[in-house]
Amino acid sequence: MAASLWMCRLRPRALTGPLKSIDNLCFKSQSKHNTSSVAVKSEIAQRKDQTDTIAERKPFYVLQEERLEQAERSVLINCPPKTNEKKFLKHLSSHGEINTCFFYESFGTYALVEFSKKESIASLQDGTIIPSIQHEATVPFKSRLVSLKLNNPGDLSSVPSSIQCLRQSAIPINELVQRLSGADTIDQQLYTLTETYQLTEDNVRLRFLVCSLLKDIAAAYFPECTVKLFGSSVNGFGKLGCDLDMFLDLDGISGRKSKKTTGPFTLEYQMKRVSSERAATQKILSVIGECIDQFGPGCVGVQKILNARCPLVRFAHQPSGFQCDLTANNRIAIKSSELLYLYGSLDARVRALVFTVRCWARAHAITSSIPGAWITNFSLTMMVIFFLQKRDPPIIPTLDQLKGLAGPTDKQLIEGHDCTFVSNINRINTTENTETLEQLLKEFFEFYGNFSFSKMSINIRKGKEQCKPDVSPLHIQNPFEQSLNVSKNVNQTQLERFVSLARDSAWILQQDRMSHPLGAGAQPWGLAALLLPSASQTGGKGKKRRKREPASERIKSLLESLKSNKPNSTNGNGKRNFSTQSY
Repeated sequence: MAASLWMCRLRPRALTGPLKSIDNLCFKSQSKHNTSSVAVKSEIAQRKDQTDTIAERKPFYVLQEERLEQAERSVLINCPPKTNEKKFLKHLSSHGEINTCFFYESFGTYALVEFSKKESIASLQDGTIIPSIQHEATVPFKSRLVSLKLNNPGDLSSVPSSIQCLRQSAIPINELVQRLSGADTIDQQLYTLTETYQLTEDNVRLRFLVCSLLKDIAAAYFPECTVKLFGSSVNGFGKLGCDLDMFLDLDGISGRKSKKTTGPFTLEYQMKRVSSERAATQKILSVIGECIDQFGPGCVGVQKILNARCPLVRFAHQPSGFQCDLTANNRIAIKSSELLYLYGSLDARVRALVFTVRCWARAHAITSSIPGAWITNFSLTMMVIFFLQKRDPPIIPTLDQLKGLAGPTDKQLIEGHDCTFVSNINRINTTENTETLEQLLKEFFEFYGNFSFSKMSINIRKGKEQCKPDVSPLHIQNPFEQSLNVSKNVNQTQLERFVSLARDSAWILQQDRMSHPLGAGAQPWGLAALLLPSASQTGGKGKKRRKREPASERIKSLLESLKSNKPNSTNGNGKRNFSTQSY
């Protein structure tokens, strides 16, 4: 298991000079973290009122290039306890101006330091020595992961630790429920959940640095290669503690396109030949995986899973606390990440609803970190996107509509699959839909509580249901590889659990006493009530569920309590009743 990750933020802006502002760089916790509940509510309300201005969001590829360039100017330093911050920063400033520095804990205390110029990294490495260890030998692979050693440890023996660290793993669900119970509206609850669980700026910087460190290893064989992030780390829907997905991109290596020559000769590189592109990928990952295992400092538990549909190398990076997967030439995956980033940038409600549905599903064991027949986070995200496309008016466009807005530079065909869609967010009109998140959450549960899963398929490219092409219980068409079902792993039992819990959750949210706080010290309400963990997570194995049994004991008690006060379950306020159709 990955170590729990803790960080402390020193300063997110550039210094005005190498030495002038070291006092300002040091951490000041009271001004930043002793925030009153009133200030928190004010910030959440402000975010709620924002429309997440499109013009302020950079295109996906521009943001990735900027992040990777930042990472190239960064170094990761293992620090001893009671490191003096001022002396530490003063020492590093001798190599150049520092933009950002923060500390965190993961198998020790580490500092991520970003310099203003890449030359500062070379200067720092010039002054870094190879350790001398008695009775052992070292592999002399130089990286940007270094250790800080005290020349006179006695000087700091009486110095108290001044570094205050912030937790960067997701908070426990019971703590989240307590936090949400203090909100004033269900909309505020959803935005609070998103703010609490989303990746922080520091966490994102650390992810790109680990990616950059992996690129340094791969560059020993492929100097022109790049290593890029995809998935939750970059698509805008990443939760604190999520895995780090990377892919080795070799398409940028020069010499692939033939050049016109004026002379009588053409020179070609002599290269090994293999039977297929897949075989080449397997060989490359096998070698890179071996290098990570043998030469990568802090990389442990390396597994080479080369016979999977998408070959990968899996390992834990102890200095960052991340569980990592490395694939090769997985260009469709990064297009999927770009698409999700685009959808999340169009309207603040998209991210809030995705974060909430994912959290709700995880709290009731509908999703799992262990591979199996459970619904995945990606499938849930596709379901949320499809639901928002079906609103009247739609909140987000279909993939085909995004394709229609694409410019000449947006056209892209990957392995025979059309991956074209607009990248310029400013070309997309904002929606006229003004539904609240409370309305959307209720309607989401009702929509899928009544969805004809037995007959219909979900298709975000068209934005409408289609007849299922196979007998899979849940069929969600891959947006780019359209012959694939992204939810093929889900079995009938897990789908029925999802539908059952969706119906129960929709009914509960429709009750008046669940739509507003119940007073000081009262039981959780609204979204908070739905996130209490299912009793099924701790119950015995092998017990069969009745088809309409509530998915958790808490849901069951809420249902009974609400029905005792309103015995007639039919709607008297114009809200729709649930159908009894088979799913």
